Amino acid sequence: MIEVANRLKHVEEYYFSKKLREVAFLKSQGKPIINLGIGSPDLAPPFKSKRSLKDSLEEEGANKYQSYQGLPELREAISSFYETRYKVNISGQTEVLPLIGSKEGIMHISMAFLNKGDKALVPNPGYPTYAAVTKLVEAKPVFYDLIEDNNWLPDFIALERMDLSKVKIMWVNYPHMPTGTNAPNKFYDEVIAFGKRHNILIVNDNPYSFILNKKPISIMRYNNAKDVCLELNSLSKTFNMAGWRVGMLVGNYDYINAVLKVKSNMDSGMFYGIQKGAIEALQCSDMWFVSLNSVYELRRELIWELADALNCTYDKYATGLFVWAKSPPDLKSEEFTDLVLKEHSIFLAPGTVFGSNGEGYVRFSLCASEEIIKEAIARVK
Repeated sequence: MIEVANRLKHVEEYYFSKKLREVAFLKSQGKPIINLGIGSPDLAPPFKSKRSLKDSLEEEGANKYQSYQGLPELREAISSFYETRYKVNISGQTEVLPLIGSKEGIMHISMAFLNKGDKALVPNPGYPTYAAVTKLVEAKPVFYDLIEDNNWLPDFIALERMDLSKVKIMWVNYPHMPTGTNAPNKFYDEVIAFGKRHNILIVNDNPYSFILNKKPISIMRYNNAKDVCLELNSLSKTFNMAGWRVGMLVGNYDYINAVLKVKSNMDSGMFYGIQKGAIEALQCSDMWFVSLNSVYELRRELIWELADALNCTYDKYATGLFVWAKSPPDLKSEEFTDLVLKEHSIFLAPGTVFGSNGEGYVRFSLCASEEIIKEAIARVK
């Protein structure tokens, strides 16, 4: 057996990759598993996006390699989307980089800015990929605490007391996954100032800002953001296009160009038809967002009912694609979710997937139909 690289000794297989194999096995044994653990939208993408993808297959050159920077019209559509939806002016020519998924963008950014031995500030709880990718590039994740008592926001006083000498990147993610917290204006001003003081690149991961959220915010609208910030965004959640793999990175030209140097050596451009479909999605009217959120509002009401039936408590003011809930106090998070899976054939995500501060919490996904969620409620009751 050829020995694997040392970097893999510090990284586990993604939790959901492992758990979904278990769920698939249970299904193969006849268990009627209801999956409320994964945030993979089940609703359809915009009709015009699907039609544009289909029509593009007949266009000359659709099968060829595409530009590493994406179609000019896609970059302009992203620029217009930011102006319309976030009131942010960014140049489609120099301040936008389309990505084959924002998850891949986390790797590109890390490779562009982190040397071996550097450090990255990672939220706890937070998206597990931030820490995993930091380890893969042989840098060190330094976790900063997010707790309910502080509304799942960073404690900047505590951050200032840390040794920040080797910190190059700080990952932030608001609206926050998994808790659904929205950050106030004060947070954005503080985190930008923190980045400027310590010469740290602030990367805001922003894929949930249009889900059950009436005031979408981009970090790029705040003073001095372009000096020290990049923002990741995605069409996966907002437009139900998770499998299409369309993400974007916006920010200062020099930072974008650094990431492009990595990206251009790792892929050969996004498929033409997907880019054309993405352009149509980005041009959707207000009615798209109203319709999308009307579905999620109904589902969230049912998930709250399910959480009540499981003796979980939750914040009704949280946003996003999930319901983050306190699990019953007599069981650890993973024990509770395993019990729910065993007794009710319902798969939930334990809070510890997202960090040690997730202990005592579970995450419910809204990516299931009303009928399926009603069935889950009936099983528990």
